[in-house]
Amino acid sequence: MKIKEVIVVEGRDDTAAIKRAVNADTIETGGSAINDEVIRRIRHAQEKRGVIVFTDPDFQGERIRKIISREVPGCKHAFITREESIKKGDLGVENADPDVIIRALSSVRTEVAETTGEITLDDLIAAGMVAGSDAADRRKRLGELLGIGYANAKQMQKRLNMFQISLAEFEQAVATLNEGRENA
Repeated sequence: MKIKEVIVVEGRDDTAAIKRAVNADTIETGGSAINDEVIRRIRHAQEKRGVIVFTDPDFQGERIRKIISREVPGCKHAFITREESIKKGDLGVENADPDVIIRALSSVRTEVAETTGEITLDDLIAAGMVAGSDAADRRKRLGELLGIGYANAKQMQKRLNMFQISLAEFEQAVATLNEGRENA
């Protein structure tokens, strides 16, 4: 599988994992301290070919994702779960199986700068995503269903709107979650 866009990853091991799964070029951030030169290269890649941000599903990966989104708007994003990226206690894209990487790259979401704000905090509250003992787990499963990763409630609302997930798509995913709850 050939990927047209340049994939932004955190390090060399991530690049090796991507190349085991697909034919693609990468830019390595070198960790969470992204310097101006790396941002310049990402901006250039976005202008010429497009960019897919594919960082680890942890705090540092999210921090990198936010920096890139702020500095280079309009990027695509690929997500994997913590469970898909952990091996021997080590968390990262480099640990994901090639089929997981291919699925994530086949399900990228494109961020948009201007969001309609179609999904409100009230929608998240009504769906059980904000308060309650299982709210975090429900957001985790929602992020998996929609391919947008895990986030806290405020970031989940932002992410749903940033990736232009419609209210209908959100409601369908919530219905799927609720079916699983009823069948448990």
